[in-house]
Amino acid sequence: MIEVLLLAIALAMDAFAVAIGLGAKSQKHSSQYVLRLAMYAALYFGIAQGIMPLIGYLLGAALLGWLAAAAPWIGGVILIVLGGKMLYEVFAGHNEEEIDDIAEEVLAKNSGYKSVNHKTMFTLAIATSIDAMAAGFTLNLLALNAWLACLIIAVITALFGLLGVYLGWRSGTWLEDKAEALGGLVLIAIGLKVMFFS
Repeated sequence: MIEVLLLAIALAMDAFAVAIGLGAKSQKHSSQYVLRLAMYAALYFGIAQGIMPLIGYLLGAALLGWLAAAAPWIGGVILIVLGGKMLYEVFAGHNEEEIDDIAEEVLAKNSGYKSVNHKTMFTLAIATSIDAMAAGFTLNLLALNAWLACLIIAVITALFGLLGVYLGWRSGTWLEDKAEALGGLVLIAIGLKVMFFS
């Protein structure tokens, strides 16, 4: 169960970083607007992060018979690559620019900041959960109920989405990179465990 919680937290870090960016861009707006934005972030990110690893799990289960001997190595490499990608984005500074651009789209300027651009929010939720689909493959290698794991991932991501918007609203963007780096390190650690200790 600890592995699932760590995986869920690591996968939630992308959404958490984006939610912080959304909150930081909303610092001049009312608490009612921020509450609505936080609820949408929790809903969109949570659902996407719950469904994507399930898709990866189901695809992985179909392929696992053919790849049984190499499965731990493939799963480990997937997690290490995803973790490395998160760390690269942090140190290359790519995330901050992307989040700024996306935040501008999500915060619907033409409506006086009273509504959220749902189309962009949906696109953002899918974009931040693509990595979770790849990570879902590794659920086949862990001794746990994949359906429950996906529910836990969804709930934790929703909580981090909600919290991220409020943290960004209150304190700006200083936590974005730290969240991404932590997520990357956790994914690498789980990947190494899957490769060498499963």
